[in-house]
Parts: sequence; structure tokens; C-alpha cells
Amino acid sequence: MAIEVGIRGLAEALVEQADTAKEVGSGDLLVYATPCMVALMEGAAYESIAPYLAEGESSVGTKMDVTHLSATPVGMSVRAESVVTAVEGRKVTFSITAYDEAGEIGRATHERVVIKTERFLEKTYDKL
Repeated sequence: MAIEVGIRGLAEALVEQADTAKEVGSGDLLVYATPCMVALMEGAAYESIAPYLAEGESSVGTKMDVTHLSATPVGMSVRAESVVTAVEGRKVTFSITAYDEAGEIGRATHERVVIKTERFLEKTYDKL
């Protein structure tokens, strides 16, 4: 199987106090934190292509251009929907939109690179 343009992904969560800007340190309000929205978006993208990877491969995020458009309160459900928009060798590009129960809350362009897990981890831990 190969990763192709059009592959879609979905990630969902319930916003809890631990997901707020105040708790994660990205602000002082009890609203859904941008870093948490980014993680949800990245999770949708990651999960969408995982079934297409060979044994011993994974993908890592390398770029995220994100806009957080609307605040979400604790207790509301959020979801991120991703779609593969380009595949260039090992680089995969996604368009991602995030929503809460009231509508769109964010959008992003995201890039991931397919890696050989063992080689990637060896190179990473060689830094020590």
C-alpha cells in the first residue's frame, strides 16, 4: 500500500481542565489550549497514514502552520479532520481543520516525514 492524496483522518477528544491554556502553560485562561489543538491535529494526520507504513516505519511531524480561530470551553467535544494533500517521496502534507460543537476552531497545514524507526531512534539517542 502507498500513501496517496485524499487519505483522511479523524481525532476526537473531550476538553478537560488539563487541556486548558492555564494548565499547559500557554496562557492564563481555562479554555482549550492551542498546543492541545495542535496535538489533536497531528494525531489525526499520524493515524490516517499509519496503516500505509511498512513494518519498522513510522512518521514524525516536521512542520505545522496553524491558526487557532475560536476558543473552546472545558466540557465541549473537539475533533480534527485531516486530508493528505501532497506526497513527495517521504514527505506527506496535510490540510487539517479542527472543530468544536459550535463550529470551526482552527486550521493547519502540516508536514510529516516517513522514517525508519530503528535508524531514527539510534540517531536521536546518539546525541547523548
